[in-house]
Amino acid sequence: MAFPHLQQPSFLLASLKADSINKPFAQRCQDLVKVIEDFPAKELHAIFPWLVESIFGSLDGVLLGWNLRCLQGRVSPVEYSLVMEFLDPGGPMMKLVYKLQAEDYKFDFPVSYLPGPVKASIQERVLPDSPLYHNKVQFPPAGGLGLNLALNPFEYYMFFFALSLITQKPLPGALHVRTSDCAYFILVDRYLSWFLPTEGSVLPPLSSSPGGPSPSPAPRTPAMPFASYGLHHTSLLKRHISHQTSVNADPASHEIWRSETLLQVFVEMWLHHYSLEMYQKMQSPHAKESFTPTEEHVLVVRLLIKHLHAFSNSLKPEQVSPSAHSHATSPLEEFKRAAIPRFVQQKLYLFLQHCFGHWPLDASFRAVLEMWLSYLQPWRYAPDKQSQSSDGQARCVSERWAPFVQENLLMYTKLFVGFLSRALRTDLVSPKNALMVFRVAKVFAQPNLAEMIQKGEQLFLEPELVIPHRQHRLFAAPTFPGSFLSSWPPAVTDTSFKVKSHVYSLEGQDCKYTPMFGPEVRTLVLRLAQLITQAKQTAKSISDQCGESTAGRPFLSWLGFFSDTNSSYPANDLDDMGQDSVRKTDEYLEKALEYLCQMFRLSEAQLAQLTLALGTTQDENGKKQLPDCIVGEDGLILTPLGRYQIINGLRRFDIEYQGDSELQPIRSYEIASLVRFLFRLSSTINHRFAGQMAALCSRADFLGSFCRYHLMEPGLASRHLLSPVGQGRTANRVRGPRLSLRFLGSYRTLLSLLLAFFVASLFCIGPLPCALLLVLGYFLYAAAMTLLTEPGKPHQL
Repeated sequence: MAFPHLQQPSFLLASLKADSINKPFAQRCQDLVKVIEDFPAKELHAIFPWLVESIFGSLDGVLLGWNLRCLQGRVSPVEYSLVMEFLDPGGPMMKLVYKLQAEDYKFDFPVSYLPGPVKASIQERVLPDSPLYHNKVQFPPAGGLGLNLALNPFEYYMFFFALSLITQKPLPGALHVRTSDCAYFILVDRYLSWFLPTEGSVLPPLSSSPGGPSPSPAPRTPAMPFASYGLHHTSLLKRHISHQTSVNADPASHEIWRSETLLQVFVEMWLHHYSLEMYQKMQSPHAKESFTPTEEHVLVVRLLIKHLHAFSNSLKPEQVSPSAHSHATSPLEEFKRAAIPRFVQQKLYLFLQHCFGHWPLDASFRAVLEMWLSYLQPWRYAPDKQSQSSDGQARCVSERWAPFVQENLLMYTKLFVGFLSRALRTDLVSPKNALMVFRVAKVFAQPNLAEMIQKGEQLFLEPELVIPHRQHRLFAAPTFPGSFLSSWPPAVTDTSFKVKSHVYSLEGQDCKYTPMFGPEVRTLVLRLAQLITQAKQTAKSISDQCGESTAGRPFLSWLGFFSDTNSSYPANDLDDMGQDSVRKTDEYLEKALEYLCQMFRLSEAQLAQLTLALGTTQDENGKKQLPDCIVGEDGLILTPLGRYQIINGLRRFDIEYQGDSELQPIRSYEIASLVRFLFRLSSTINHRFAGQMAALCSRADFLGSFCRYHLMEPGLASRHLLSPVGQGRTANRVRGPRLSLRFLGSYRTLLSLLLAFFVASLFCIGPLPCALLLVLGYFLYAAAMTLLTEPGKPHQL
């Protein structure tokens, strides 16, 4: 498409909109590249909002855009390649952003689409704490609707990019798309690597024209002063929006303003959905959830955390040392130090707290778990990251990480308690749930980590001898000059101050801290150890029962003449995955128990005592005991522990079918209409020939035994009644002889017969001779079974 060089902006926008409907995707991308190169910023700024929305979709989720969250290279290689090239941080779209940035254009972004706490704060005319929103709130004109943010092109682009993860709902067919293969996930990784580099410095913006000078894309009002890095930017007094002031930053900070903006946008859009006040309200069981993250959302946040650890840990050793702060350091180095504590820590903590408390109790929690564990282990992403020793044991966590552990104490302790409460409510027989317990126990059992956490707790619980209680609020806002710290008494060290500041800023001034290695948490760990022991025994029982049922089936069961309808255990993913799954479950639980014992110094005597207290010992026959019950007037009554044991598959009542075998519910392996027809047919035969069948079965010769083998159904003499209380009592009702044809309604029986006829046809045996041979063969088998079995024993059809 050829455009006149001096085209009206309105006509340019109209032409692009028409092309988006009529032209193929590849041609549209080529046209956009040409437009970006040929047109000046004055004309491009009119198409910029439409172009951003057409790529990332509308904020209300109605327009899908390019559907980056479902676009994969192996499914749509051509479209994927074009999109990645166009949206690359060094590609045409970012070139357009820098072109507009140089001219200081502003674009309105509606406040109504911001995360809940930010939107509520701005609507109440209170300025949010994040510097991202400073000097950007625009009041509506007379008669206008809603508040807006005045964003520069880079901010506007990143706002849409980050929010598309939340606002855009994936298509129904995208439920099985692997997140890490999608264009959106890979673009996030590219933007992080470009703007938060682990090596070197941030690359300068692209030139607006070939061979021309690079425009200066820095915003007129930088985001924040570097003097505030590393300090909590909260204030005791709320700042009103009308008091927005310009920030005069060091000009050197211009080189990383894009890095700072990108990180703030990602954190605000992905994590800032819960404030401290909202989090405290959510502790109520009647609270209504305001925002529910998806598994894809969590995976993207984990990618951000992993990259931030690598970014922060890329400081050289001499830059990390305390003496380095006294020398001149570049803005990028300061930003690396401040990125996690200044921008991420509080919002991530509230995000994780919500996930731990509200995520479904299923295997999808693994995504949240791995995100949490990634944050807890920054040493995994350091240049000199630790590896396992030659004997397979994890290396000791270095003391250089003690400040991180102490300044993130709640991330370790409070969330560990939250995980314990979840683990105590899950089915640990499931391999996926057992794996999650194993992963957490393995991470926390790393040598020296538990000692670091204990040291952090001691620092927090250190007595405050001369500090009045009313001054606790100072911990939440340590924005005072360094001379203020020198006035503190020697009893409170600088490290202790940091730990207290961390806890009070995340949990509020009146928080009640529960030590991770205190008696309350130790009790929860002991309960988890009990459940792990029970789950191991249950998995073994399931495995043994499956083995016994397989070995005990008669020969004809393999041809479909027998089915077990009295299994004691319900369906479980162990049944789907087989013996290998049982072995994995046992390994995970065994190692998890070992790690917990190491962390909390549990002795074998304590575990044995707790196991006996729960009654998990096996009876003389090696079977599990009944669920925990008490005897009432009407029989056994389940206790809360017994209900928990049944729900989680830890114990079961031995229940068998006690009714008429002909009236059992139709099974999934039976043909419903054929079963009903065979029942009517056999009922008619039994009613008409009842006297003759009774006479034949009463004979004492071989014919009588043969008829009893086929026609007599056993009484309930060998069956227990349903109530466990009456196990000693048995039923004595005996039914007369009757014919049962229900086995002919089974898919397996019919398939076996068809297979027999097919094999016979290979040997040139017709259907009628084949049927006669089958009948003759069965009669010979039945005659042999009649001679071998005791009189009156039924034939299991």
